Amino acid sequence: MIYQIPEEYYFRIHHPRPRFKNDVENVLIYVAQSISELEPMPEADFAQRLNDAIYRYPGNANKTPKTINNWRTEISSLFGFVRHVDGNIAEAGRRARELAEDGDLVAFFKSYLYSFQYPGAHIKPHAILEQIEHGVRFKPAQYILRLLTYIREAEGANIGLTKGEICHCVFNDLRVTRDGEDVSLVWERVKANRERRLSYDLTGDVIRYAGDIVDYMETANLLKTWDGRTYYLNEAESETILKFIESKEWFSGYDRMIAHRKGSLDSINGLYSDWFSYVNRDMDTTDFKTDILAYIAADEREYETLKNTGKEISQRLAAEEGFSTKDIGDMGENLVHGHECMRMKLGGRDDLIHLIKRIPTQFAVGYDISSVELDEKKRYIEVKTTISSKPLHFNTVHLTKNEWKTAETTRAAYYVYRLMISKGSKKLFLLQDPVGLYKQDKLQMTPNDGADITFDPKTVGRFEDLLVWEH
Repeated sequence: MIYQIPEEYYFRIHHPRPRFKNDVENVLIYVAQSISELEPMPEADFAQRLNDAIYRYPGNANKTPKTINNWRTEISSLFGFVRHVDGNIAEAGRRARELAEDGDLVAFFKSYLYSFQYPGAHIKPHAILEQIEHGVRFKPAQYILRLLTYIREAEGANIGLTKGEICHCVFNDLRVTRDGEDVSLVWERVKANRERRLSYDLTGDVIRYAGDIVDYMETANLLKTWDGRTYYLNEAESETILKFIESKEWFSGYDRMIAHRKGSLDSINGLYSDWFSYVNRDMDTTDFKTDILAYIAADEREYETLKNTGKEISQRLAAEEGFSTKDIGDMGENLVHGHECMRMKLGGRDDLIHLIKRIPTQFAVGYDISSVELDEKKRYIEVKTTISSKPLHFNTVHLTKNEWKTAETTRAAYYVYRLMISKGSKKLFLLQDPVGLYKQDKLQMTPNDGADITFDPKTVGRFEDLLVWEH
């Protein structure tokens, strides 16, 4: 028997569904980098430049203009990567710039879900109006976390919810999305359905939108699942989960219309820029940046080892060079610095370790770390770190104009170190002399305020184990 929401409470909410859902993390990293390189410009010009970048994403060269336009609108509306200011001017949003700079997809999805609500300008104006007329006022990630936290406390165990339960007992029920029903009542309803062995309509179009949100919550490391069907609290993120639960953040632009269950398309359109300013607001007081060491450590012992390594490297560099620990605080670069130090030690060249230096960004030399070979020749390293819940493709890397120029000058001495961190995995991929490889037609280079380089890791570059610095 299939569970049915009482007709008077049934209302399906939705949002744009990206056509690249199964590749969302790779696409967002690439597009965030592309958008962040664009200067503010008229919206039509910005859209064309972004379309050009999307065409360059691997596999998109032969896609139709309509498909490329859909990608662009889905990315800019759903994920808030573009801000619209001063009438018809578009610019890169703060969230896109942060993702391009940090490569931290886990933190990005936390920030995204922290702001995501219904109604919001991620859907078309007529759909916003429909939600307003139904009185919808709902933050899905916050409510789901409150519900799962209550279940854990009430039952004394970390009990999960299925996508079907979240869809039909939360997302499509106005008692929740309109009335803000207490989570204890929702849990009682779910338990009653379980006792009666009721099933749920799992048809794709029905369950898809709730499924998107819980999948994004897993990507954000807030939830965990072993079968892709049942989702549990990730208790390792208790501090962040508490921030979500206690948050008072809300875009109030639609509230007056919601209160009256009445609005106009003109009023809704007038809030368009305000919405994208809201999702791109300064969130420095809500720091979701991933603790890389905790993310990659297999256990507490390894975490302490990694933490002490990073601390030691930072302190030593600060003492030797006069840099502040803030200047040298990027943990991805610290991990690579430790890797290089350990490479020298294992090679029997402890005497060269002092030559391995982290270069502060403000020096703008075109690389992050100055290192050496065992024969004392120089090695210049540009570090590209990404953090994601799933392993990423890594066949596209962006180098700035300065980085490409330095690579052109130093040639075989220039390396791109691609550090890819995901749950239970840390991979280090080395690409040597990208300019030389381009001139030998072994990789593609597309000028893009610098260079987008695309390569096949099976034919160029190599993997290395990430070494941890030890005395």
